[in-house]
Amino acid sequence: MSGQPSGCGFLMSVVVHGDSVLNEQEKELSQRLQRLYPAVNETETPLPRSWSPKDKFSYIGLSQNNLRVHYKGHGKTPKDAASVRATHPIPAACGVYYFEVKIISKGRDGFMGIGLSAQGVNMNRLPGWDKHSYGYHGDDGHSFCSSGTGQPYGPTFTTGDVIGCCVNLINNTCFYTKNGHSLGIAFTDLPPNLYPTVGLQTPGEVVDANFGQHPFVFDIEDYMREWRTKIQAQIDRFPLGEREGEWQSMIQKMVASYLVHHSYCSTAEAFARSTDQAVHEELASIKNRQKIQKLVLSGRMGEAIETTQQLYPHLLERNPDLLFMLKVRQFIEMVNGTDSEVRCLGGRSPKSQDSYPSSPRPFSSPAHKASGSQPHLAGVDSSCCNGVTSNKSHGSSPHSHKPCPLGAGPAPQASDVSLNGSCSQPPPSSDVDMEVEPFTNGVTDSSPNGFLNGSKHAGEPDADMEVEAAPSRRQLCGGSQAAVERMIHFGRELQSMSEQLRRECGKSSTNKKMLKDAFSLLAYSDPWSSPVGYQLDPLQREPVCSTLNSAILETHNLPKQPPLAQAMGQAAQCLAIMARTGSGSCAFASVDHYLH
Repeated sequence: MSGQPSGCGFLMSVVVHGDSVLNEQEKELSQRLQRLYPAVNETETPLPRSWSPKDKFSYIGLSQNNLRVHYKGHGKTPKDAASVRATHPIPAACGVYYFEVKIISKGRDGFMGIGLSAQGVNMNRLPGWDKHSYGYHGDDGHSFCSSGTGQPYGPTFTTGDVIGCCVNLINNTCFYTKNGHSLGIAFTDLPPNLYPTVGLQTPGEVVDANFGQHPFVFDIEDYMREWRTKIQAQIDRFPLGEREGEWQSMIQKMVASYLVHHSYCSTAEAFARSTDQAVHEELASIKNRQKIQKLVLSGRMGEAIETTQQLYPHLLERNPDLLFMLKVRQFIEMVNGTDSEVRCLGGRSPKSQDSYPSSPRPFSSPAHKASGSQPHLAGVDSSCCNGVTSNKSHGSSPHSHKPCPLGAGPAPQASDVSLNGSCSQPPPSSDVDMEVEPFTNGVTDSSPNGFLNGSKHAGEPDADMEVEAAPSRRQLCGGSQAAVERMIHFGRELQSMSEQLRRECGKSSTNKKMLKDAFSLLAYSDPWSSPVGYQLDPLQREPVCSTLNSAILETHNLPKQPPLAQAMGQAAQCLAIMARTGSGSCAFASVDHYLH
């Protein structure tokens, strides 16, 4: 018997397996709903996923994750009818919404109704019999629109049939399908906020709902494509009139400012020449920002901070939260093994950084946070930076610029901690002048922010970076014990600076969470696979890069966010307002869909 699993162990394995199957089904449902209804924000307006155990008549029984409905009443008269509503109303942002019901058993008489109803409609009735209630009934094939008297509509349905209900929230109509074939429009002028509803009336009636748990029998996605094409054609036909030239000039200015904002030097110059515009920032300044952006996006945070402090001496002094954010990111890059301070200790060239991903991604407006809401860190002891090991420990380093007296220990002299091996000199001109143009004039598909800030085409290494093959197994700080010790020492300084910053400048929940999340990486043997491992993803460098870039632009009295990104953001907000006010066309007016 010892070789046989115990009853408890077997039961536990069954439960665990069942949970994993349910989790997989829930994941599949979420993915299908996201594909069907990408404009819906389920935090604000959840989609129907099952029948509600609270919003039903007592003669209705639910099972199988509240997707199966069976009748348990007497079924002698119409007064014994019973209905159930879904958990949530249909969000307007769906544009087009669809669900299906399979008839498992027609029961005694097949008095079944499938349709829609508003919150508060009597559940002791079949759908369609009361005001703001709509139903298609199986026994006679009639449609019922807020009335006990039906109208001829379609065929009857019985055991084995699959009935679909499609709500068009653009023109407020509804049509049904039977076994994958449309039956034509049943209702018009529908009110908003209707719930999927099903009603039964005689013993033995059983139906199953499909809210997206499985592929639909009817090709609803083809119908959605038709309406997406219609809405986009409407947008195309919008009359510009005599202002077309004015709008074209405005768009050209927006594009030009976007290219300058993200430091696409050559592209910005070429675009400005072709459209007879002026570039409102000196070329050297654009290239300085590009240099810093490239360092951040390659994970070389120590070098990025030093370069920023050399080129913009007072910027980080005046933005303690920004400096703290940069230093926290530096700690994360140390864990990742990409920051120069741990690379040089690991015997690897500080220039051999992990390449930044450059695969195409859709353009979207970058989300910028005010620098005042971001964390800060100052005065870090840097005994090894950018491949240069210091033998001295006196004086102050460029890291020690700080608005609050944080004094976290001795720091090497500025002459000892230099950029790329040069002592107390600005970045080499060959490095600063180097420019890398990204895909498609700055509008790429690889970054959530729509920009790569100087990353190259795949397969083209950066002129000042060596390209190394990725290690077969990722190791903390690149696998160097000395680097791990340096990272731990840096973390202690980071904690000390956080405490002093809090004392001097007040509490910040953002700073606290940022530091906690970064330190949490050390709680796992494999940080990359941990719940907080997302921080190690190179894409997480982008918000840091964007915030630093915006702060630098502010010093030149240039906008923190380019007008093009602001316009994109405004368009997205307009669509969100349309969704809240019940305008279904917002589902097919996505800026990303339209541009691509």
